Amino acid sequence: MSKGPFKQTKIIASLGPASDSPKIVEQLIASGANGVRLSFSHGFQAEHGQRIVWARAASRKLNKPVAVIADLQGPKIRLGDLPPDGVELKVGSDVRFAYRADYEKTGILPIQYDFSKNIKVGEIIYMWDGKLQAHVTAVRDGLITAQVVVGGRLTSRKGINLPDTDLGGDIMTTKDLLDVKYAASQDCDYIALSFVQRAADVERLRKYLRKLGSDMQIIAKIETPMALKNIDEIIQASDGVMVARGDLAIEAGAEVVPVMQRKITGLTRKYRKFVIIATQMMASMVDSPIPTRAEVSDIATAAITGVDCVMLSDETNNGKYPVEAVKTMKRVLAYTEENMPVTAVYADQEGVAARAPLSAAAVTLAHTLGAAMLIAETKSGETALNLSDMRPTVPIIVATPDHRVAQKLAIVYACRSYYIKNTKMAASEAIKLVEKEKRLVKGQKAVLVYGYGPEHGSMTDTIRIYEAN
Repeated sequence: MSKGPFKQTKIIASLGPASDSPKIVEQLIASGANGVRLSFSHGFQAEHGQRIVWARAASRKLNKPVAVIADLQGPKIRLGDLPPDGVELKVGSDVRFAYRADYEKTGILPIQYDFSKNIKVGEIIYMWDGKLQAHVTAVRDGLITAQVVVGGRLTSRKGINLPDTDLGGDIMTTKDLLDVKYAASQDCDYIALSFVQRAADVERLRKYLRKLGSDMQIIAKIETPMALKNIDEIIQASDGVMVARGDLAIEAGAEVVPVMQRKITGLTRKYRKFVIIATQMMASMVDSPIPTRAEVSDIATAAITGVDCVMLSDETNNGKYPVEAVKTMKRVLAYTEENMPVTAVYADQEGVAARAPLSAAAVTLAHTLGAAMLIAETKSGETALNLSDMRPTVPIIVATPDHRVAQKLAIVYACRSYYIKNTKMAASEAIKLVEKEKRLVKGQKAVLVYGYGPEHGSMTDTIRIYEAN
């Protein structure tokens, strides 16, 4: 009996207290998760290391490549400790901030990251997800003075956002450097860089990875106005991007997010990179076994516009229904893809086909023939990326001799990788596997794309039609 179709749009599940067991991690992957995210903003390295072990074990057991993403905290700015009942900030009053200040002794609000060298008079400080706001009136000797424009009660360790402030390329903290080193030692597939502002931030991390001898790829998280200003150069410098809608909404305005999500998706197609849409995809499922209609529409719209991945955060990290959230998301994606495949057309769409004409021809042939799938031999993953860029309506079965490539492609649109040792017969071996799994049945066609042999790293130069019998 058939296992059913592969979904084109991939799912990333964040791991945390709600999914902190090998059983639940395996269930998340079996239910549809193609990647797992480890948030280094929370927990200890050893805890994340255990989750990586569980994810890899589940991947082997299920014969399903899974990408492991280490998500750096970055210069996440938070308040320090305040009195138990908090501090009341009144509109029009002055408030002062300083690095590691003692509020009880000085009346100065403590901050855990010193931004006094970056912030300027006239810039705005958002506190607690923008619920409270203050305009900077003076900065001197590490002390920041601001006038409250939106007041309220502020409690310990609430987040701070600085939408107007250029952090000057200083976005990787000492903690981040240690976490990158740890992630590299654990063979994570991707590193997600928080609060990226310009391409130089990505290039700095790339240089550090080379120093470590790591081939982890970089996901740039887009969550600041400065990143939007430099979006083209950031996408080109990265391997993929994540639209981190939570902080982006606070820093740039919620009304900006839907438009920029669509624009960034188009740019990733232009530059042949992948895109992840994150934050509040199914936020109601933190506490409810079913999503809201708006959340379902949000997921479906993301699929229709051709994103590579949708990501679950608190839903699988802290929620009551982590496995149900993945299952529900998969159902929404499967129904959407079956009934309304990617229809979005972006500027420079012609350029996508021009840079990989053989892949474009293979996708066109597959659609014309009504083929069930594309099958691609690849050692580096390039052929699969080219095919994915065309947003085919059928899955791309990737035959690769490299485990690492299989794992990295797990979160790329339409790709389903199989590790094939026999590189000289990779496509044939992949056909045997999908036929054994009843994913390709008698009378169905597949379009094969390959070169002389992936072990030679040769250029893809051949298209062949296969019919199952």
